[in-house]
Amino acid sequence: MKVRQRDSVGPSPSPRETGIDLDKPIFTLSVASEILETHPRTLMMYEHLDMIHPKRTVTNRRRYSRRDVMKLQAIQTLTREHRVNLAGVRYILALLKRLQTAGVEAPEGLKNLDVTLLDV
Repeated sequence: MKVRQRDSVGPSPSPRETGIDLDKPIFTLSVASEILETHPRTLMMYEHLDMIHPKRTVTNRRRYSRRDVMKLQAIQTLTREHRVNLAGVRYILALLKRLQTAGVEAPEGLKNLDVTLLDV
């Protein structure tokens, strides 16, 4: 049996190019916490601290979008890998967004954080 290989033409297209809606609220609290490998209460705490704003259904259930999950991943990277507290996370994400808007390159240790699609 022959296996067909994909031809990689270049980098994968960005979510904007593929038409993926990053703001569509699709993940429940339990699914988002499973994706992020964290306790659901942690996500509720981030919401309480105004770091994230999940949408609500008519029955008042939280729904997280892909953009929310991306922001939560950035928060986790800063808290887990860089040992930054949540006040520092807020400040760093805002600064990275400003640097990106101004066209300035991020510092060496923070280049792996992509804030282009995040709402900060």
